[in-house]
This record gives sequence, structure tokens and C-alpha cells, in this order.
Amino acid sequence: MHLTVFRNRKRPGMDQERYQADNARMEELARAQPGFRSIKGFVAEDGEVVAISEWDSAEAARAWGKHPEHAEVQGRGLSDYYQSYTLYSCTDPKVRSFERPAE
Repeated sequence: MHLTVFRNRKRPGMDQERYQADNARMEELARAQPGFRSIKGFVAEDGEVVAISEWDSAEAARAWGKHPEHAEVQGRGLSDYYQSYTLYSCTDPKVRSFERPAE
């Protein structure tokens, strides 16, 4: 498994409608990529956004990063949407889980 964590802060006054449209399209496109497992997004009280995606492999995640339409939107992210971002990438993360049995 390969895990990516994308933390970001948006630029004040950015085009929220265009961002939402790009974000929805990227999620739709990512879900169709070979090796995609899941994605979830979270917004903190201070406005920071965190997106966590799981992939079958680092190669699958890198292929997604290089997808032409994704690359185009990444460019808009740098020029129009993000004040700052950090991308974390990890292959074979140590995973522990717990699930309470149904009662």
C-alpha cells in the first residue's frame, strides 16, 4: 500500500467555485485510476485542509501525479488556489486498526 497526505491552505479570495469544480473532477478521475483505493478529505477549524489517499503502490500514486489532466489542475493550484501545501508520501506504512464488533 502507498499513502499520500496532502495538507494545504487556500489563498484568500481565490475562485472557490472553480476550485470546487476542479476538486470534484480530480476526485472522479482519481477513482478511475489503476491502483486507486480510497480518498478522504478533512477541514480543520483553522481552515487547513487535509486529503488522505491510498494507492496499491507508489507507482500507481506517481502515475496519478503525472496524469495530464491532474498535472494541469496542479498548475492552477500553484498559480490560483494554494497559499501553501505539503505533500507526504509513504510506501508500506505501519498500520494498526481496531473495529468494535457489532452488538
